[in-house]
Amino acid sequence: MTTHPTQLTSAEIACIWTNYMQDSMSACVLSYFLQTIEDEDIRPLIQEAYDVSCAHIKELTILFQQEQIPLPTGFTVKDVNVNAPRLYTDAFILQYLAHMTRVGMLGYSGFTSMGARKDLKTYFIKGLRETSDLFDKTTDLLLEKGLYIRAPYIPYPTKTDFVDSHKYLSGFSLFSKQRPLNAIEISHLYMNSVTNHIGSKLSLSFAQVSPHEEIQKWMLRGRDISRKHMRIFTRILLDSDIESPISSDVAITDATTPPFSDKLAMFHMGMLSATGTGNYATAASASQRTDLILNYERLSFEVAQYAKDGADIMIKNKWMEQPPTTLDKEKLVKKKE
Repeated sequence: MTTHPTQLTSAEIACIWTNYMQDSMSACVLSYFLQTIEDEDIRPLIQEAYDVSCAHIKELTILFQQEQIPLPTGFTVKDVNVNAPRLYTDAFILQYLAHMTRVGMLGYSGFTSMGARKDLKTYFIKGLRETSDLFDKTTDLLLEKGLYIRAPYIPYPTKTDFVDSHKYLSGFSLFSKQRPLNAIEISHLYMNSVTNHIGSKLSLSFAQVSPHEEIQKWMLRGRDISRKHMRIFTRILLDSDIESPISSDVAITDATTPPFSDKLAMFHMGMLSATGTGNYATAASASQRTDLILNYERLSFEVAQYAKDGADIMIKNKWMEQPPTTLDKEKLVKKKE
């Protein structure tokens, strides 16, 4: 990464700090996967993802040092036990990698749009390209192995049409049936069902291996929330005679030795909760039936409350690392006095 005389903006600092936290977490998770994966078709993708995360950590470390900004603690070898027994099946690991590359593409596109310095934009665009390439390879392998969860099919349209009534926007009616879902609404219901499936399995696995009762309860609550949301999305699809996406239930083993620290597990679920809230906001803005919009809004509130309770646990255990912040000028004045 090249040096540049212009000072980093608050947005750029936020981006590199977030990227460091996420990549240091990913490196821990992927290092464990490399020790437990059995399918030799999947191993090269895990290795590539691990190598990319490690390369990003090195580049970001140099940048933090150049800018004389304290390096985040993030996650290290202390947060992973690569010798722990196998917790996840190969199929789930591949689905997890596909999901996390989706999250990564969203993250890097956002980072790129907030950067102004040329070296930062170059770095984030490269990260977006690497993550997109990995997503492409991962989905190809999922398709090859018959594990890819396809979105529902609908008949091809035979003509273009225009909305001719305000009823099109209404999701509630005592006297008539709701209109069928359109393709945009179906796509978001499908994707949010898939992401909740991943979230439910991860939270269950973290509960299974955590030695702390408070964290076990919080993780199981996350599993229950994910299952509830999946049922809601599935019911909406079925009400329009659309089959919901399905996946194998075989995801985790009966291992109880924790491969990850509780700090890492809590951070991971917090990150997925934040991503889920963003997905719901996007889905609400893209949907045109009012019942869908209201559903996404109330479910977002439930996820936000769950994330808040998780943050409280992390703060209590001194696991939540504080992002870089501006100076409290009022505090400085009082200190001077």
